Amino acid sequence: MIYKAIGIMSGSALDGLDIAYVHFLETGGKWSYELIQADTLPYSAGWTERLKNAITLSALDYQLLHADYGHYIGAEVNRFINTHGLRHKVDVIASHGHTTFHMPARRMTGQVGDGAAIAAETGLPVVSDLRAMDMAFGGQGAPIVPIGEKLLLGAYAYFLNLGGIANISIQASTDGFAAFDVCPANRVLNMLVAPLGTAYDEDGKTAATGRVHAPLLKELNAQSYYALPHPKSLANDFGTDIIYPLVKKYNLPAADELRTYVEHIAQQIKNAIVTSLPATLRPLDEPGAGSAQGDSAQNSTHQLLATGGGAFNLFLAERISAQLKELSVEVVIPDKKLVNYKEALIMALMGVLRWREEYNVLASVTGAQRNSINGAIWLGNEA
Repeated sequence: MIYKAIGIMSGSALDGLDIAYVHFLETGGKWSYELIQADTLPYSAGWTERLKNAITLSALDYQLLHADYGHYIGAEVNRFINTHGLRHKVDVIASHGHTTFHMPARRMTGQVGDGAAIAAETGLPVVSDLRAMDMAFGGQGAPIVPIGEKLLLGAYAYFLNLGGIANISIQASTDGFAAFDVCPANRVLNMLVAPLGTAYDEDGKTAATGRVHAPLLKELNAQSYYALPHPKSLANDFGTDIIYPLVKKYNLPAADELRTYVEHIAQQIKNAIVTSLPATLRPLDEPGAGSAQGDSAQNSTHQLLATGGGAFNLFLAERISAQLKELSVEVVIPDKKLVNYKEALIMALMGVLRWREEYNVLASVTGAQRNSINGAIWLGNEA
């Protein structure tokens, strides 16, 4: 059966709303997909500020933002549908919303963007709240994309997402994945380059001119989170309220700040793989391990699929490649569509799985009591 779904993602880097229209085909338990249309709709300065400051709002104002943002998403989806001629061609919408609070120790996570408002605006079935059930079962509620990596992209040994937060998935030698948040990434890099009057460090050109500041790098790498075992996850404020002020206290030139932080990201990605090797790495001689095509068991190099906005940062990609070369891990950057829209693509799949009442979050990733079916369903269409 073919499912026609829209997936919506707003990442912690606040670079816009990612919308992907995808066809999924399930045959005998095997899934395939075609990414038909996808756009990133940049936020206005007003929406960027509202989302950035959401955690400072009163309870009433937070709920008003939740409703307003839901209607905004619905209106943007309608525009996307009209632009691409998709009327009467969408079965279900899955919206991740924008994460505000994330407190796994208290079994709570918050994403603004009311699913009921999206359904009312679009007149279509909507799936939202894609982390809540996992957290109720004691999981981290993150990362949630490994279900899509497993079902759609499962031939790689590693999956790295370089978004506002960098997270990694590692194929396990037994059923399931190991996956966790590694460190803050684009959100901090973008904050560091902002004083230079640009939204991001294009291709990492500014970072490439800087020098690594050894004391800062040492203090960054000494953060207690990095020594925790997985499963584990990060809230946005770890980057904005802890890491960013730590970098700024050294009063370095922006280029040195960026260069040092790029090195920190690369080293933490390497450390994430090294510390996970004993329990999770698939043996090199296992058929299909580490191959995009499932036919390179003869090759001693494992492959890591890198996606997210940070994959376009050429200097960052270069430094990650240099670090992982020591582990015989090859960094693969796929086509631009998959780099940009992998998370929106997988949100669409999660919505389809929820519609089918099938597991869409893996306990092996989040540490929950069991796999779970996540998402509230809002029926915006007429009976």
